Amino acid sequence: MTGAMDGSHTVSATRARRALPKLEHPRRLIEQALAEQARIASTAVDPAQPAIAAAPFFQPPPLLERHATANKRQTWTNRPVGGVIKRTFDIAAAGAALTVLSPILASVWLAVRLESPGPGFFRQRRGGFRGRPFYIYKFRTMRTQESREITQAKRIDTRVTRLGAFLRKYSVDELPQLINVLTGDMSIVGPRPHALAHDRKFLTFDRRYAGRHRARPGITGLAQVSGARGPTDTDDKIRERMTYDLDYVAKWSPLMDLRIIIKTAWVVIRDRNAF
Repeated sequence: MTGAMDGSHTVSATRARRALPKLEHPRRLIEQALAEQARIASTAVDPAQPAIAAAPFFQPPPLLERHATANKRQTWTNRPVGGVIKRTFDIAAAGAALTVLSPILASVWLAVRLESPGPGFFRQRRGGFRGRPFYIYKFRTMRTQESREITQAKRIDTRVTRLGAFLRKYSVDELPQLINVLTGDMSIVGPRPHALAHDRKFLTFDRRYAGRHRARPGITGLAQVSGARGPTDTDDKIRERMTYDLDYVAKWSPLMDLRIIIKTAWVVIRDRNAF
């Protein structure tokens, strides 16, 4: 009797899951938004160029010139912000940091394992360059729970362990992301990656949000050193962080990255609002 009830419950649960509407993957939404932005940019009229109607003997530009323009446009839309220069710095910096910090990282991993049951690393899917999903690595700072719901950390969060609170306060839990930098999923500096569910939500809030995905996500970023660090639990916080991220994408330079790295060290030491 019990077996029959369990079987019918399983069948009904399966049918209920199939009946649920499938959510569109955030990468597809981001790709559509980026394509829309590129289309708008490509059709924009340059006021410095004379109108064709005003030139009776109009000659199209040379083929080489048109190809050069097309290549620049393709580079702007399809390659990560910073290109080879930024990627070279990322590999060198992440490799050196992992070599120097490896004893500390191993000690922290062991301490996390000993303090509470569960793995030493926390792994979660996040949205990367152009919305491509990847697994981000952190030291586990919370007790393991059987839940599929993605909930941002709060100031007073019972899930956080005592060691985890210390790691989060000084951002030590973020150091395993140096591995993500070496694999090419992340950069030292860039917009912080969000969970896929949050990417979908924020893109619905403002289509400009897709523009931040022109850069590889970073361990630290302009928003984090400008006071927009922490959870994005209100519309104003989402808009503020997005504004900083888009500003970074538009104005990137090696000097900007260097300034952000220096400011990050200061923020980690002085910030009393981290949790």
